[in-house]
Amino acid sequence: MSETLALYGGPKVKTTPFGTGRRFGEPEKKQLGEAIDQNTLFYWYGHKVKDFTQKFARMCGVPYCAAVSSGTAAIHTALSAVGVTAGDEVITTPITDMGSVIGIFYQNAIPVFADVDPHTYNLDPKSVEEKITPQTKAIEVVHLAGNAADIGAILKIAAKHGIKVVEDCAQAYGCTVDGKPVGTFGDAGCYSLNDFKHLSAGDGGMVITKDEDVYRRAFRFADKNYDRLAKDNGAMRRVEYLAPNYRMTELQGAVAVSQLDRLERIVSTRRSYGDRITEGIGGLPGIDPPAVRKNVRSSYWFYMFRVDEKEAGVSRDDFSRALAAEGIPNQPGYIPTCIYDYDLFRNKNVFPGSDLPFSIRHDPDSIHYGKGLCPVAEKVLETAIRFNMSEFYTPQDIDDIIRAIRKVSAHFAGK
Repeated sequence: MSETLALYGGPKVKTTPFGTGRRFGEPEKKQLGEAIDQNTLFYWYGHKVKDFTQKFARMCGVPYCAAVSSGTAAIHTALSAVGVTAGDEVITTPITDMGSVIGIFYQNAIPVFADVDPHTYNLDPKSVEEKITPQTKAIEVVHLAGNAADIGAILKIAAKHGIKVVEDCAQAYGCTVDGKPVGTFGDAGCYSLNDFKHLSAGDGGMVITKDEDVYRRAFRFADKNYDRLAKDNGAMRRVEYLAPNYRMTELQGAVAVSQLDRLERIVSTRRSYGDRITEGIGGLPGIDPPAVRKNVRSSYWFYMFRVDEKEAGVSRDDFSRALAAEGIPNQPGYIPTCIYDYDLFRNKNVFPGSDLPFSIRHDPDSIHYGKGLCPVAEKVLETAIRFNMSEFYTPQDIDDIIRAIRKVSAHFAGK
C-alpha cells in the first residue's frame, strides 16, 4: 500500500536541505589578482583570456578557440563565421533559450524550427531534413541539458545538402559522443560562461573550431572586425563588413581559466547523479526518464522527465505539485511554450517598425510561427517536469529525489 503523500498530510520525503557549496574561492582570487597586476584588463594586452582560450581548446581537442562576451554572442559570432547572412534560413530547435535565435535574427536570417525526439528532447534528424529548402544555410544543434543531440545523423544530412553545422553547447560542458566533446563535430561549437552554467565567469562565451578560416572570422567578428593578428595597425583596421563588440575582459578570463580546473569533477559528479536518478525511477508506470544514447555521456545541466497522464494516473501539474510537497523543488516543463509561440515570432516583430528579416528573399506571408508547428516539442513541454542539478548535492539528496518520485508515482498508480 502506498504512503500518504505530503500533499495530503503525510510526512514529506525530503526533510534536510539540499547540499550547497561555493563556486568561487582562492584560485579565482589569485587569478583575478594577477589580472589586476597586469595593469590592463583589455584581452589583447593581457594574457588571462589568451591562457583561457588555449587551455579550453586543448581540453576540447581542437586547435582554435575565440573568446566572446556571452554564450549568445558565441552563437551569433559562429553563425557569421560560417557565412550565415541576410535571407538565409537556419534550422534549430523550438525547445531552447532566446540566446539560440538572437544571433540568427541579428544576421537578418530566419529561424526555421524542426521537431524534436520525444525522449532526448533534442532535434529529430528526420524533421531537420524535412525543413531544408534552397535558402537553408546552417543547422544550429542545441545539446539540451547536457545531453547530446544525434549529431552523427545531422552531420550526414548537412553534408548531403552542403549545409553548415553550428553546435550550441551552452548547457553541455563535458558531454561527449563516442568519447569526443560536443562542439567538436560541426563547423563551430559554442559555449557559455553564464553564471548558471557548469562553469561560470559571471558571463562570457567561447567559439571552438577545427577550421582556421572559421576561427579567424570568429576572432575578428567578436572585436568589431578588427584583425589583431595582422602585422600592422593599418591592416588590423581594414574593416570589410559590420561586426559587433563581443570582447571578453581579462577579469572574465581570469575567473574562467581557474574554473576549468574544476570541470572534470563537476561533470563526473553530475553525470553520476543524473544516471543514478534515471536508474532509480526506471520502470515506473507513465514516468519517462530522459533518454541518453549508448554512445553519449550526458552532463545533466538539469534533469527533466515526462509524465504520461493515462499511464501514471495523474496529470503532469498534479505530479509536480505532489513532488514539491515532498520537498523536491521543480517546475512544469522547461520553458512555458515553444519559443516560436513568443510574441516576437507570432507578430513577426523582430525589429519594431520593420518586416525584416522576413522580407529578404521571402514572402513574409509565407512564414508562419505559432502553436502546432512542432507537435512533439509542444507535447514534451506539456508533459515534462524539470528540477535543478548540482555538483554540490549529496548522495542523500539524490536518494531523496528518487524516493520522492517513486512515492508520488506509487500513490497515483495505486500501488
